[in-house]
Formats: sequence, structure tokens, C-alpha cells
Amino acid sequence: MCNRICKDLPLRIGTRSSALALAQAHEVRTLLMQVHNLPIDAFEIVPISTEGDRIASSSLAFMGGKGLFTKEIEMALQEGHIDIAVHSTKDMPVILPDNLHLSVYLKREDPRDAFIGKTIEHIRDLPYGASIGSSSTRRQAQIHRIRPDLNIVPYRGNIQTRLAGLTQKDIAGTLLALAGLKRLHLQAVVTEIMDPEYFLPTPGQGVIVVESRTDDSKTNAFIKPLADVNTHYEMTCERVFMATLDGSCRMPLGGLAKIRGDKIYFSGMIMTLDGRISYEINLHGFFCDAAEIGKNAAEKLKKDAGSSFFENWV
Repeated sequence: MCNRICKDLPLRIGTRSSALALAQAHEVRTLLMQVHNLPIDAFEIVPISTEGDRIASSSLAFMGGKGLFTKEIEMALQEGHIDIAVHSTKDMPVILPDNLHLSVYLKREDPRDAFIGKTIEHIRDLPYGASIGSSSTRRQAQIHRIRPDLNIVPYRGNIQTRLAGLTQKDIAGTLLALAGLKRLHLQAVVTEIMDPEYFLPTPGQGVIVVESRTDDSKTNAFIKPLADVNTHYEMTCERVFMATLDGSCRMPLGGLAKIRGDKIYFSGMIMTLDGRISYEINLHGFFCDAAEIGKNAAEKLKKDAGSSFFENWV
């Protein structure tokens, strides 16, 4: 396999240009260097600006959803300007462009959300009417379920931007993915880790995924050693759940699958934005039935919630 790299151009790894995205691309590069005993110059990191990064002042719910962070990267991959793309799985739409697939999931980092409080450590202890910065509909809904009095302030941007925003006088805290903070060695800022028992993460949170061309058999074989089997089945369950619900950035939904032994345990949830109404489900079965479990969970929630619930998110 080294012959492919040595004879061709270095393997070109496409990524967003944020600090977290670059850290994830570097992690993939390091693992490939170790697996194939290759030098760093056998790889090239290619930062690509996406629409989602350029329009950081608006909520994703009203901008077009997850694809805003992947469109330009996937175009570069389709056109052969890069060989693979490295993404956060939670940013990936359920429908991919022709000739592309999510070929490798790396071992999952901690999927939980983290609260970063400016002066108060826990969300439940914030003063009445305090403001939390977040543009995630899922996080807004779950915050309101815990504390319906809290004020949610639209809050987008990369991790550093959102942490810097805590200097604003009226912001008491924000929520970020714990995995991203760990990858940037910023976990020390965390004041509370949110328990998935009452605060479910978004499907795919904490997972780095490599996207590649389906017809590029040499590259697919080259990156295959990075694949984590358990994470593959967990992502299958979570993404089928999201796809069956037609999940977008507008609908508050959470989903988390966890493999223990030969079983997979899944928790799913949909909510109204104000957190007052929620539908939740827990299913488990053999991990080889991950896709069916994700689909069954979504179908049960759709039945319980009724068609009128989903009309709000069309």
C-alpha cells in the first residue's frame, strides 16, 4: 500500500479550517502514519472554507442545515482535488452525494455535552432568567426542559469563538461537545458534564468520520485499518434513527447508541423547542441489528408523536 503513496502525490486530506477540524485531520494523518509506517510528507492537509464557517452569525436551522459544513469539501472530493475528507459525524447529512460514502469511523470519543459556566458551575444553579448561549435546537429544548426560565441567546462559531463569547456581560454559560474540547485539550474549562440520562447528545457526537469515493478502491483499502467496529454499528443505529425521522437542524432530537458485549443499547428523543413536550424511547438488541433498532426506535417515536408534531419542522 505504501507504493500508492510513494508513486502518487501525497494523500490529500480535506477538512474544514477550524482548529478542531484541523486537529481531527491531524489525528487521522497520525494514525495513518503509524499504521503504514509512513513519514509526514506522505500526506497533505487541505483546509477548505465552507459556507457554514463563513456565515457564523445565523442559526443552522434557518440556513440549510448540516450540509453547509460539508458541501465544498465534498465537491473537492468528487472532483478529485482531495483523496479523503475528515468530518465530525454529527455534521454529516443523512443523504450523501453520488459516489461518496462514509468509509471509516474512528473510535468514539466521549459523546456527552459539557456546560461551561462563567461563574456558576451547574445549569440547575443558575439564577432565574439567566442567559445561556446556544444555537442548537436540541440543546435549547433540553435546557428548557431542565430550566424553562432560562433565556437562550443565539450563539454560533467555532469552539474558541464561543468560549470567548463568555466574556459578554449577559452570558452565564454555554454548551459544547465534550469530545471537541478534549481534542483541543480544553476540557479544563468544563464545569459540568451533562448526563445522557436527561441530556441526550446529537447522533454522531464525538465521532470522527472519513469520507471517500466509493470507486477509489486503493484509498478505501489504505484507510480501512482506522475503522472501529463498535463505532461503526453505533453510528449505523444513530444515523438510521435520524434518517427515519427526517432529522434536520430544525428538529430537536437526540440519539445515543452504546455497544456492550454483543448487544447495542439505544436511547432516542424528540422534543418541542420549548422543552414542554417530549417523546423518548429505549431499545436494545444484538449489535448486528443496529440499523433495524434505529429504524424501529424512530418509527415508534413518529407513531407516538403523531403527524402534527412533525408539521412544525417541515
